[in-house]
Amino acid sequence: GQLSVFLSYANQYTKPFNEISGVVTELQNALACAARVFELLDAEDQVPEAENAAALQPDGHVQLQDVSFRYLPDRPLIEGLSLDVQPGQRIAIVGPTGCGKTTLINLLMRFYDVNGGSIKVSGTDIRDVTRASLRSSYGMVLQDTWLRAGTVRENIAYGKPDATMDEVIAAAKAAHAHSFIRRLPDGYDTVIAEDGGNISQGQKQLLCIARVMLCLPPMLILDEATAMLDPRGREQVMQTIHHLNKNMGITVVSITHYMEEAAQADRVLVMSKGHVVMEGTPKEVFSQTEKVRSLHLDVPQAAELRDELVKAGIPMPEGIIDTGACAQALYELLQ
Repeated sequence: GQLSVFLSYANQYTKPFNEISGVVTELQNALACAARVFELLDAEDQVPEAENAAALQPDGHVQLQDVSFRYLPDRPLIEGLSLDVQPGQRIAIVGPTGCGKTTLINLLMRFYDVNGGSIKVSGTDIRDVTRASLRSSYGMVLQDTWLRAGTVRENIAYGKPDATMDEVIAAAKAAHAHSFIRRLPDGYDTVIAEDGGNISQGQKQLLCIARVMLCLPPMLILDEATAMLDPRGREQVMQTIHHLNKNMGITVVSITHYMEEAAQADRVLVMSKGHVVMEGTPKEVFSQTEKVRSLHLDVPQAAELRDELVKAGIPMPEGIIDTGACAQALYELLQ
């Protein structure tokens, strides 16, 4: 009995201290949350749209003229960047992590305003058009996918809520997502958890690609859009992108670390520390294998094969970046 009384008194003695420690923990959490709230309240307001801002009529032409941008006043990120993307052209942007590739996409969408220079779409400065019309002119597929809680059909039709079931299925087929959707428990009516927690990363990326296929905007931005796909799925999706670009005239700006994907573009931009250090056709860029490697980038497998053949004493023409062209050149030499 004395032991029970002792333990009871000990528990009553330590209980206030336990409660105090719990209060301190809650107070620390509250202070952390308050700091975030005050940080948001102190953030600069979004730059208002111009009073005479008009709706953009896009034709796929994008121009960057001497663009400069920095997140912090003392840390320049992009300086003196100029780029002219013609309607229906496909541009690949490659470079090491942190060189400003994704920032460039944010500037095109006007999530940030440039510090210097200008960005024009269809000949109009994007600061002179409404943000809604500008952003609706782009289709975007990111490496970090976003899905909301709802059915597969609702997620695909997110950008076009009035789409018919036939249109949704056609978009899914174009993105090569139809086969896996059919295998889901309820097909297109399968409910997806918040942020797609009950499907794989590759499947989530296919749904985001299908979402773009449904809307078919005049300009398409791909930021590592096939990073989560297996090689076969990546090849299928890139064939679809090629069809949209060449047969339907959609302008494509692609950020990628896959050099075989970049080799399919009309022009390649290599960025480093906020500057374009190499620019040209894929042949012009990737034929300079040593310079590309010095930027810690891979080169297409065909370019590596060509270099190995040259080292072995087999003469090969310059500018080969396609495996088929490499095989053809080798075949002709052996005849």
